[in-house]
Amino acid sequence: MSTKLVPIGLALACALALGACGSRSDDRVASGAGAGAGTGAVIGLAFGGIGAIPGALIGAGVGAGTGAVTDKNDLYLGEPVWR
Repeated sequence: MSTKLVPIGLALACALALGACGSRSDDRVASGAGAGAGTGAVIGLAFGGIGAIPGALIGAGVGAGTGAVTDKNDLYLGEPVWR
């Protein structure tokens, strides 16, 4: 079980990083759908049962929904430390 958690954790970390992209609503929906599809496919393969394609479809829906309900102010973390 622990060998499956490493790729899942890595996929989730990548999804979170990609999900923060986009200042416009449609950009956040698209990046959320892409990140969710990738994460869902990895989880679907890792845990078996549903498989990669259904996992990707579910993940894309969840990611797109999350991107749609966030707004620019939810994602703004302030000026970068290097500026």
